[in-house]
Amino acid sequence: MGSRAMTTASGKSLTPTPVYDSYWRFASARQEIFSRRVRGEPPPWTSDAIVAAHRFTNAYRASDRVSQYLIRHVIYDGSQEREEVFFRTILFKIFNRIDTWRLLSEQIGGVPTWATFDVEAYARVFDAAMAADGRLYSAAYIMPSPPFGHARKHRNHLQLLEQMMRDGAPKRVSSAASLKEVFEILRGYPSLGDFLAFQFAIDLNYSDVVNFSETDFVVAGPGARDGIKKCFEVGEGVTEAEVIAHVASIADEEFDRLGLRFEKLGGTRPLQLIDCQNLFCETDKYARVAHPEFSGESGRTRIKQKYVVNEAQLPQFYPPKWGIEVQWSAPSTQLSGPKETAGQTQFMFR
Repeated sequence: MGSRAMTTASGKSLTPTPVYDSYWRFASARQEIFSRRVRGEPPPWTSDAIVAAHRFTNAYRASDRVSQYLIRHVIYDGSQEREEVFFRTILFKIFNRIDTWRLLSEQIGGVPTWATFDVEAYARVFDAAMAADGRLYSAAYIMPSPPFGHARKHRNHLQLLEQMMRDGAPKRVSSAASLKEVFEILRGYPSLGDFLAFQFAIDLNYSDVVNFSETDFVVAGPGARDGIKKCFEVGEGVTEAEVIAHVASIADEEFDRLGLRFEKLGGTRPLQLIDCQNLFCETDKYARVAHPEFSGESGRTRIKQKYVVNEAQLPQFYPPKWGIEVQWSAPSTQLSGPKETAGQTQFMFR
């Protein structure tokens, strides 16, 4: 496989390395864990020793724990007015940490809203949290501090959010003609570089504020760029976005070629560009163990986080506009999200 040349839709050359096949093997193994957990099967959920031993994100970004919380409890739990959905989404994603959102909600006496937003009141909650344990932000990615002059990063971020709201960002985003335009609007704000602006655009696209295909536009983050370099010898002039788009377009063929089973989300939703971008990032980590001879720009040689088996039920909820139906194991009702009965949630994908 490593010598088989590939050609992108624009006719540019890609030569896969041995890591490329591991990209698909990893995607299959990680989705197998997710699917078997959702169906309530007991562990072990995979025969892949690397995936079984280390912590990786899901094959589908929207299935990850934080994304699930965002979709169900931040975006769709509360007012669906454009400004309020935008406000809640960006506020949550700035910190990207469920405990921070819960703490804030508890301390201010309810779900955060733009209508009642008070920068100083929110800042005091975060000041106290910092004094207690010092943790507000997720470690998933770096959140640079916007240049508003405050000593505390969270105060600068709250001021950034206020500026976005007063600038009319929600209206401009909802009037955007494409996912790329949403990205460009967000990219225009201080401290939101390419990677964060794209991630936030995808998060807003889970809501009804905007509605674009996730196959329209992609931006590769640093981890994905390392993964691409490990998977391919890239020809001249080929962009990371072109590589991701090409890989997404041939996913079914590649799973078939390698004899791999891949259960699509809800049985029908294929991997989107954002998912393939994430898979390159996770393959970068996977290859540190499976293919140590391939080094990336980060220079990292091990996977830090170990996987801990969690047999708790895994309720899922996706944007209703996606039309992903789930079937409860008993009764067999078709729904667009999870239902809780007798303190338990039991369902499987249709």
